[in-house]
Amino acid sequence: MQLGMIGLGKMGAFMSERLMKAGHQVVGFDRDAAAVAKVKSAGAEGADSLAVMVSKLSAPRAVWMMVPAGNSVDDTIADLVKLLAPGDTIIDGGNSYYRDSQRRAAALRDKKISYVDAGTSGGVWGLKEGYSLMVGGDEDVVARLAPIFQALAPAADKGWGRVGPCGAGHFVKMVHNGIEYGIMAAYAEGLNVIKNANAGKVKREADAETTPLRHPDLYQYDIDVPEVTEVWRRGSVIGSWLLDLTAAALHESPELSNFAGRVSDSGEGRWTVQAAVDEGVSTPVISAALYARFASRGSEEYSDRLLSAMRYEFGGHLEKGVGSGGD
Repeated sequence: MQLGMIGLGKMGAFMSERLMKAGHQVVGFDRDAAAVAKVKSAGAEGADSLAVMVSKLSAPRAVWMMVPAGNSVDDTIADLVKLLAPGDTIIDGGNSYYRDSQRRAAALRDKKISYVDAGTSGGVWGLKEGYSLMVGGDEDVVARLAPIFQALAPAADKGWGRVGPCGAGHFVKMVHNGIEYGIMAAYAEGLNVIKNANAGKVKREADAETTPLRHPDLYQYDIDVPEVTEVWRRGSVIGSWLLDLTAAALHESPELSNFAGRVSDSGEGRWTVQAAVDEGVSTPVISAALYARFASRGSEEYSDRLLSAMRYEFGGHLEKGVGSGGD
């Protein structure tokens, strides 16, 4: 099949390459001329504008967007609408909010242009391993595009699926990423407990502001955290691809000194928690993981100062490093 690919960053470029390896024709466009040149060198046709890209596609056209969620998607669609014709299809493979996908699909339906939301997971490993695809859209449209999804997926019959009408693909991907937040937090917290299993060897100040470790003899372990991840990777119930990546990062830098610990969120965790609230469904793990990401970016600084202020007001407790206070 023939496909126009808009957005040739790592994901878009690797997806294009995987499609071409499966025998599909890709016409690529990106605002960065160097990105276009790179996919051309891999065998794709390049385009220096959306108009040129569309002109190189045969009807009914299929165009896949791999652009940042938000205004970039709406702006790209607005430009495409001027170039596409009834019967053409726009596929959004980014992490768009499913409500936006519903809105976009409805607006395009009036123009007889199909909209497909394809939640895409696989990251930079997708070129080799394939991409997990959660697809939302009309059944006939998705069926026509099946060869594209099959080429991108790890396994043609199980690596992708139509999960419902327009918006459902991004809804499922949203929850997928919310789960990812929780799993990442669990690994991080558990490994941090293991790293600090030598707490009994650490000299602690003895004052009213420091709770003593009552049984330091129970925490005398200097455990090799990278080695633990290697053990867990093989046969453990909690083994996973994410744990494999964690092990690789720890072996490269056991103290992770090249990271500051500021964890961003691109929206999916927030949207998952909001959906849970709307549905009346409990998601304490995902919610806690989301709030931990907020805290990692310094959002707790003011509330922490308030806690210190309140302790001082009711008990005269001074912060550590400032002075000492009684109970």
